[in-house]
Amino acid sequence: MASKDDNAPIIIKKKKKGGHGAHHGGAWKVAYADFVTAMMAFFLLMWLINATTEEQKTGLADYFSPTSISQSSSGGGGMLAGQTLSTEGALVDDRAPVAMTMEVPAPPSRRDDAGGGPDDEEALRQQAEAEDESFENAAEHLREALSLSPELEELSRHVEIDQTEEGLRIQLVDRDEGTMFPSGGTEPLPRTQELLTLVSNAVADMPNKLSVKGHTDAIPFASANGYGNWELSTDRANASRRVLQRAGLGSERIAQVVGMADQDLLVPDDPSHPRNRRISIILLREAPPQPLTNRAAEGRTPQRQENENQQRQAPAGPSILGRD
Repeated sequence: MASKDDNAPIIIKKKKKGGHGAHHGGAWKVAYADFVTAMMAFFLLMWLINATTEEQKTGLADYFSPTSISQSSSGGGGMLAGQTLSTEGALVDDRAPVAMTMEVPAPPSRRDDAGGGPDDEEALRQQAEAEDESFENAAEHLREALSLSPELEELSRHVEIDQTEEGLRIQLVDRDEGTMFPSGGTEPLPRTQELLTLVSNAVADMPNKLSVKGHTDAIPFASANGYGNWELSTDRANASRRVLQRAGLGSERIAQVVGMADQDLLVPDDPSHPRNRRISIILLREAPPQPLTNRAAEGRTPQRQENENQQRQAPAGPSILGRD
């Protein structure tokens, strides 16, 4: 007879393993992948830093810098104390260029300036009138000096005086009957030196500076060493300057010595005319020249102006030393 224990049911308990292990089984793979990715990014960054220039690094830094509205304040501070928000051109990096735009008012004209623009114009007009009068006195002094003796009076045909925009122009010109320099020479003849001495004495007491210009005609002058009209006119002007200074004219009075060659003909219709060969001594203006219309209104009549213009344009004829 079987025992009671032999009929007892057998219970088998199975423990399900791996639940906890399955939870941690794949996590390390994710962490490892993150680590490798970070290392790759790190080495890529190192390579980029090594491969870029300083300018490129600066550009990258400026590009990734956070953009914010910069504030410009003036006055004593506070919410309503002149603070403004800059929009365009805000400084986003201390290496970025700084620019400032402002409107500058136009300076007031002399006429609108309080203090009297008309007074300044009147002063300039009076200065120009005084200068014109001093030029006339210098020309009269030279005319009187040339009329002292028959020999000098004969030389007066080589002297032409007029007023230009530059100032009082005294020209020593060649004529058919005589020249101021030997042919092809640079040293003035004795009669030319005498005329230059008279010119120096006539303008000695005036404050104006002088311009000495040499001119030739259009006939080519050349030598084996390339010496031509440019060099000839320059050397003649410089030689005339030396005579003026030996006669007592201070070196500080000489503003310029210029060789013009045949570029400023006195008789443009006849480029080979003797009068084109000349020395021009210009007593330069200190005051701005007045328009010719104003001069006519102030006593220089249209008829007188017309006479002067005709004398300046005349290709030949008597000297203009006499008064018009």
